[in-house]
Amino acid sequence: MDPINARAAIFDLDGTLVDSHDAHFEAWTIVAREIGHALTAEQFRSQFGRTNPPIIRELLEWTGAPPPDDDRIAQLAERKESLFRERIAQSFPVMPGGPALLASLRGAGWRLAVGSSAPPANVAASIEGLDADELFEASITGDDVRHGKPDPEVFLLAASRLGVPCDRCVVFEDAPAGIEAARRAGMACVGLASKGRTREELAAADLVVDALEALSPELIEGLLGSK
Repeated sequence: MDPINARAAIFDLDGTLVDSHDAHFEAWTIVAREIGHALTAEQFRSQFGRTNPPIIRELLEWTGAPPPDDDRIAQLAERKESLFRERIAQSFPVMPGGPALLASLRGAGWRLAVGSSAPPANVAASIEGLDADELFEASITGDDVRHGKPDPEVFLLAASRLGVPCDRCVVFEDAPAGIEAARRAGMACVGLASKGRTREELAAADLVVDALEALSPELIEGLLGSK
């Protein structure tokens, strides 16, 4: 497809295509308790959408512990992600309207990519749970980038792998950090006010919706060129 006419939809997974809020909260609550911190819902909400290292550093800082080395960060991150995957494996939490939206976009000629801060194992488990292995042409995880959101690296890399110009990409996010990353990448952005998020928090997006069912390829295409 001619890059000038190509259209790409780049999806965050957590809170956008996967209703993973509760599973993440449960996993982080357990890890925080194990290191001596009682994680509050507000603290979790402020961290959601970031990569593991800054979250872990902040959790340990709240306990008064010295700054962790890379091995300690990796250990705690693997503990948390293992707990998370156990939970979504029990009953995969598909976001209502997600599979139908992916199918309709592909049917309309859009190219699809994942742009997530999550580790590769989580992304793979989510794509499998969505039964979307054949829909996504590129998958960017937290291990593929040096800088997490709100840095635009994850979305720029996704666009590069698809071969689609940034002004022909629309990002789907549920977190303010992800919306900022999309804007810094020069891409249009749809904000999904999913569990734990408000429309006010996502106001920087070009379009904010309460459910994926409110979206259509035609509506999304209208956002192209808005940057």
